[in-house]
Amino acid sequence: MDTEKKDTTQEQQPADKDQQKGKDKNAKKKKEEEEMSEEDIQKKEELELLVTRTQDADEGIARVALETLKTEIKSATSSMTAVPKPLKFLRPHYDLLKSVYEKLPEGDNKKSLADVVSILAMTMAAEGTRESLHYKLKGNSGDIGSWGHEYVRNLAGEVGQEFQKRSEEGTPADDILELVDIIVPFNMHHNAEHEAIDLLMEVDKLNKVIDHVDDGNLERVCLYLKSCADYVPEPEDTHVLRVTLEIYKKLNRHPAALHMAIRLNDVNEIRAIYESCPDATVKKQLAFILARQNLFHTIDESDESLTEIIYHTNLSEHFLVLARDLDVMEAKTPEDIYKTSTTDNRNTFGANVDSARNNLASTFVNAFVNAAFGQDKLMTDEETKWIYKNREHGMMSAAASLGMILLWDVDGGLTQIDKYLYSKEDYIKAGALLAVGIVNSGVRNDCDPALALLSDYISDSNALMRIGAILGLGIAYAGSAREDMMELITPALEDSSASMEVVGIAALALGMIFVGTAQADIAQNMLGVLMESDETRLKSTHARFLSLGLGLLFLTKQEDADVTLATLKAIEGEAGRYAYLTVDACAYAGTANVLKVQSLLSVCGEHLEKDNSHQAVAVLGIAMIAMGEDLGRTASPSSAEPFPLALGLLAVGDPSVSVMDTLQGLTHDADPEVSQGAIFGLGLIAAGTNNSRAAKLLRSLSAYYYKEPNLLFVVRLAQGLLHVGKGTLALAPFPSEGMHRVAFASLLATMHACLDMKNLIMGKSHYLLYTLVSAIYPRMLMTFDENLKPLQVPVRVGTAVDVVGQAGHPKTITGSQTHTTPVLIGHGERAELATDDYVSVTPIMEGFVILKKKEEEDAALTTGKAKQ
Repeated sequence: MDTEKKDTTQEQQPADKDQQKGKDKNAKKKKEEEEMSEEDIQKKEELELLVTRTQDADEGIARVALETLKTEIKSATSSMTAVPKPLKFLRPHYDLLKSVYEKLPEGDNKKSLADVVSILAMTMAAEGTRESLHYKLKGNSGDIGSWGHEYVRNLAGEVGQEFQKRSEEGTPADDILELVDIIVPFNMHHNAEHEAIDLLMEVDKLNKVIDHVDDGNLERVCLYLKSCADYVPEPEDTHVLRVTLEIYKKLNRHPAALHMAIRLNDVNEIRAIYESCPDATVKKQLAFILARQNLFHTIDESDESLTEIIYHTNLSEHFLVLARDLDVMEAKTPEDIYKTSTTDNRNTFGANVDSARNNLASTFVNAFVNAAFGQDKLMTDEETKWIYKNREHGMMSAAASLGMILLWDVDGGLTQIDKYLYSKEDYIKAGALLAVGIVNSGVRNDCDPALALLSDYISDSNALMRIGAILGLGIAYAGSAREDMMELITPALEDSSASMEVVGIAALALGMIFVGTAQADIAQNMLGVLMESDETRLKSTHARFLSLGLGLLFLTKQEDADVTLATLKAIEGEAGRYAYLTVDACAYAGTANVLKVQSLLSVCGEHLEKDNSHQAVAVLGIAMIAMGEDLGRTASPSSAEPFPLALGLLAVGDPSVSVMDTLQGLTHDADPEVSQGAIFGLGLIAAGTNNSRAAKLLRSLSAYYYKEPNLLFVVRLAQGLLHVGKGTLALAPFPSEGMHRVAFASLLATMHACLDMKNLIMGKSHYLLYTLVSAIYPRMLMTFDENLKPLQVPVRVGTAVDVVGQAGHPKTITGSQTHTTPVLIGHGERAELATDDYVSVTPIMEGFVILKKKEEEDAALTTGKAKQ
């Protein structure tokens, strides 16, 4: 009996629940109706009547009802600050309208109803069904913009999903692409360029954006495209940049187009853009851009005035104008930098410190601090005889430092260096040969003095002479890709009787000269040397430069390095792994490629007790790939020896507090190699900034390590880097537009040397520090008129602001101060004109910029539009 009662109760429960739900629903509906205004109730009844009439047997009545429904919805969805009432009131009738659609015969009414159901599906359809798109494709293909922005945005999202599904299935998508051709122009004309670009990228039709770009939306479109290139995998990133380049070319934005061609590393495109520029003034600006990137070889220019610009002939002169304007011409001594009197009055050069090591440190500090000023109190002062206060290899670095002090002043510099070329002391002579190369760094001369003076020593019987001459040529002609250099240096590379130091330096020089060209013959030669050398030679610390030289050839070339990487896998042992990881990291440097970072992290995670130098390259490689974007700096400290060096490379020239704190914590590490790397990393991140916090930190470190000659030596080097050019120069591998390949290559040469600081920088190869010279450049903005006469104008300098995807014309800088040119530009800063009288020829205000009078520019634009 009890069992029967229980069963009856269970049967009644579901019925009671359904009954209760029905009551709740009716109560809720009644409550909503009570809360509605009379106007809303009337509107609801009207819409319900229209839904009823859409089912009318008379096609005329149904058509009128459908048109009225469409008008009601369109007027309500023009602004979607809240759910429009027609959509709200039509919600209960969604399934009914779908069933009515299925019963209607083909014709205009069925298409109109499909449009209505499509807009309702935006809020009514189940997620993932893409019903809005389904019905839109069956409806009218007219102006979808009249339904409102939210509808277009929703439709675009479903288009992307549907296209991906059909691509996987191999089904045609012509109907979807027709819809895309309607959505894109709507977005482009309604300040939603980023949505149009996203949609075109999803359907693999990005090229179509070129047809919709004009002067009004050019900046927003190109800025968004350049940002997208950093987040898409290869080879899509190259395609995005190519599209950006075509847009700039279409609208005759030659400077911007040239920057893009440089970023793509396309020499033919660079040449074509330069030669096609009809405006003489703009062409001068293009010449300045080419000179900044060391792309002297790309243009065969007969115009002498343009040749002067491209060859950077007046770089030294312009820099000294800035120095005089800032009143920093007076030479500084190493003691001015050390400020020994402020470090607890302690004698930081006690009896335990080798005086030769101290003098060598002072040589480098003096060279960095007085770089490009043409005068100092040690080397150019005849009375000091500083060069003879160094021992052996120290004399070589001392003689080479003259090239740093006289940097870019080829005519005046060679006159002062010349006397050392006739020295009876081999170390001094070798240093003078290197100085010849250094003084020619970043500039060109029709007479090719570096080639004339150094070529005779390439095959010299003295290894020191060969090293000085070969590295001098590598620095002087970095990025030039000159065939005669290959013929000159390759014999030294293939010389099996030469020491690995000579072979390594030859490989490094070739890598710097042909950086980013993927030159097949040189790559083949380097691979041959790597594969034929015995294990003993490859264990030499200088063998690392053979790997680096090969890597530099493929800098940023990505998949072009695949064949070389496959060949390197055949080389067994540590040398093969070192070379493989070096080339791999170079090929993807600056791309932020996540997959490559993950593969390098897995290498770092291997626990090896010996033969683990390739792990150091992996750590450095992660920094190389992450360079150019800020997210890579959020790394956590590691006890790995190369970590502080990698962090220094990642944030070079940017003394941010977070990075400085991380490095500061590692400067007192129990492992002296970690400490040395951290101290040198501090010098890198603060290079050329005169940062007071970094200066104070390094002074305290010099007092702390005053009994440790090796660590004190590195502290001195860091102090020299901190004050390079007395704060007017910077290590700049990443100017505003992409990577400066020559500067990046020179930094990598120094980084690889620092991976074995004990045997190279602390040993007899400290001259490798001078490879940094190719990355040194004035951090200034100097303005000229159309006749290249210096022009002093007010400019605002402030911190750059990311304005990607923002509508209108947002401010690009914040916290700005107004200065008069020439002016210094710090890391992460941007300048803009503070006057309406002039307009800049180039969109990027850095380095040397030509200004036009505003009226002339307006007239030129009018003429250009008339021609189009």
